[in-house]
Order: sequence, then C-alpha cells, then structure tokens
Amino acid sequence: MISFPSAKINLGLHITAKRLDGYHEIESIFYPVGWTDALELIEGGLQDFEMTFSGIPVPGNLNSNLCYKAWQLLKEDFSLPNLQAHLHKVIPMGAGLGGGSSDAAFMLKLINDVCDLKIANYQLMLYASQLGSDCPFFIANKPMIATSRGEVLNIIEIDLSVYYIAIVMPPISVSTRDAYSWITPSIPSNDLRTLIQSPIANWKGLLINDFEEVVCKHHPIIANIKQQLYDEGAIYASMSGSGAAVFGIFKTLPELKEFDSKINIFISRL
Repeated sequence: MISFPSAKINLGLHITAKRLDGYHEIESIFYPVGWTDALELIEGGLQDFEMTFSGIPVPGNLNSNLCYKAWQLLKEDFSLPNLQAHLHKVIPMGAGLGGGSSDAAFMLKLINDVCDLKIANYQLMLYASQLGSDCPFFIANKPMIATSRGEVLNIIEIDLSVYYIAIVMPPISVSTRDAYSWITPSIPSNDLRTLIQSPIANWKGLLINDFEEVVCKHHPIIANIKQQLYDEGAIYASMSGSGAAVFGIFKTLPELKEFDSKINIFISRL
C-alpha cells in the first residue's frame, strides 16, 4: 500500500509563551499543500521492521527516524506482522514544511490500514502526539488552528483552492531548536481567527510568522525570496514554520522567472 505524506504551510505563527516543560505555546493555522513524499508499506520480510530510502538523503540511523518510532509505538500495543517500508523523500528537510512529521503520521495510518488494526482517527492522533507537536495534524490533514505546543487542533473553515501556491526552498536549512532560541515570546496584536477570514489582500503585514524576523537576520536570503515573490505578483507571502521555505499565494499560475536555478521551487493549485 502506498500513501503520499503531504507538506503543510503555516498561515500566521505566534509564539506566545515559554512553557515550564521547555516547549513553547504557539498559535498557528496549519494548511496542507500538495508537495508530497511517497511512502510504501507491505507485509513480509525477514525482520519485524525493515525500511529503505530514496530521493533526498535522510540523515541519521533507522532508530532515530520518526517512521520507525511510529512503528515502535504501535508495536507496543498490537501484534504486528513483519513489515517492509520504503520512503521516497521529496519534501525538503529543515524547511518548516513538516515533512518528517507527515511521514510519521502517514506511517501510523498505513500500519493501521495494512494490518487492519481498526484504530480510530482520534486514537491515531494520540499516538501521533507522542512523536511530535505537529504530527497529529497530518492524521486529519485538513486546515486546522493549532494551539498549545501545536498538538491541540481545531478545524477552521478556510478554502484557498481557487489560488495557486509557490513554495521556494533556498539551499539552506534552519534548525527549529535554533529558531526558538532566537525568539522572545509575545502576545499577538491581531486575532488570528478573525484575520484569516478577511480577504487575502489584507493579510500582508498583519498575518505574521513570529519566527520570520529573527530567522531572516541570520539568513537574509529568506527575506530576499519573500520580496521576490511579491515582485512576481504574490498576494501574500510568508516563511513557513521556522523556515527556511517561503511560500507565495497567487491569483494565477506564477512563472517565477527570476529565481536561481539552484533554488528548489514547487508550484501547484492550493
């Protein structure tokens, strides 16, 4: 069985407080986009779990991979057959697009389906929350407003399907740990739920990713890409997550002729 773990963008991202457990309180809208990896899972093999990779090189050993950790979680509670997985990695890492979290969540769903475990979605979300703050989002994979450390999710009605998106990934990687160390939490001046319902033309300068200012100080190329997207006709542009990917929302299919050929660009309808 094959699935296609998708990326997400952040429409606004507020870092509101530092928690006693070391995490941060956030508020953001997660929106799924069509940039995907490919993840295959089948029964069989000589080991209880085998995994191979292709595409973008995935760093670290298998034990540190979130897909492996997803299998471990379910292995503790269910009798699973031997399984073989293959991940073809396409979504850039260190991008703020949630690719690793998506792979883990989709692995939970694949194991549930392949092994006929009949785990309800809300239970899968509980498993996913043990893997990472934004992993539960990818179980439902619908627009959600995320609060707490990102794992408290509520569906929000927003449909951007009439627009196009361009996601631009520069040849750098931003450490989420570093990004949080650079930021000072604060209470936002704008209400995210209200602002997101206003016309996209009103979002510029108001729908803010708190990481963007501090990350751009360390990586000016991100600010340059954002400006280029506006120069190319974007209605709204922002860095996603803690970076380094920047996205622009367009009324018509963008051509993006001015970008360096070394920069990774994904364009699709939202």
